[in-house]
Amino acid sequence: MVFSSIQFLFYFMPIVMVGYFLTPDQHKNKTLFASSIVFYFIGEPIYVFLLLLSILIDYYHSCVIDAHYGKRKAKIALISSIVMNVGLLSFFKYSDFILQTINSLLSTDIPLLKIPLPIGISFFTFQTMNYTIDVYRGKAKAQKSFLGLGTYVSLFPQLIAGPIVRYEDVSSDLLNRKHSFEKVYGGIVRFIIGLSKKVIFANSFGVLANEVIGTAQPDVLLYWLTAVAYMLQIYYDFSGYSDMAIGLGSIFGFQFPENFRYPYIADSITDFWRRWHI
Repeated sequence: MVFSSIQFLFYFMPIVMVGYFLTPDQHKNKTLFASSIVFYFIGEPIYVFLLLLSILIDYYHSCVIDAHYGKRKAKIALISSIVMNVGLLSFFKYSDFILQTINSLLSTDIPLLKIPLPIGISFFTFQTMNYTIDVYRGKAKAQKSFLGLGTYVSLFPQLIAGPIVRYEDVSSDLLNRKHSFEKVYGGIVRFIIGLSKKVIFANSFGVLANEVIGTAQPDVLLYWLTAVAYMLQIYYDFSGYSDMAIGLGSIFGFQFPENFRYPYIADSITDFWRRWHI
């Protein structure tokens, strides 16, 4: 379920907003966590367990690290967490590639697994790993509540396409965030701006690029037009989703970092990457 879909705009989001703001402050995280799990379940009914498993892995390991901070057992817990997370990610992303390589090198005929890649697995895996590493380094305190960590990792505004939010940036908001008309209004405006970028600009440039590619006898000028249209489609796609995610976060009281700052005006590759995805 994407933010620009009818299902999200006219069903999921209104129901979640009403339920969230009717919920007492001390239970708002429960509403957000449940809503986020439902959001993921709608898109990935089979792999929702993988999201919960990823949260559980790093909840357990971060608690062990916190209990044995500075000791050998903490380092073992960190290594165990990294191995499990990278192992799960690699299994879903690279298992068929590895099998194809083995078949090619050894002339074998091992059947491919053809496992669909779970939506957002890279984002929530790196987010949970980043949290555990920060706890190990002493940059963040371990979250003692599974609900608290689950809300942080599964928060639907940034679950599918980011931005990857550092735990230390939202840890205080998870415990005690303030809601105001200004934050909700500003979040709605930011979301609408992002939605407009996606629906009006990104989709239009995408149609243009596809139309040019489908031309019977494209020339050099049309190739350049396709490249520019595709470049603008990517730009407005990322910029739009970033705006929508940040806007949704603001509606629910979170301050997400800006992660898309005009990458096409960068003066170096390093600056381009920094502007593209902080």
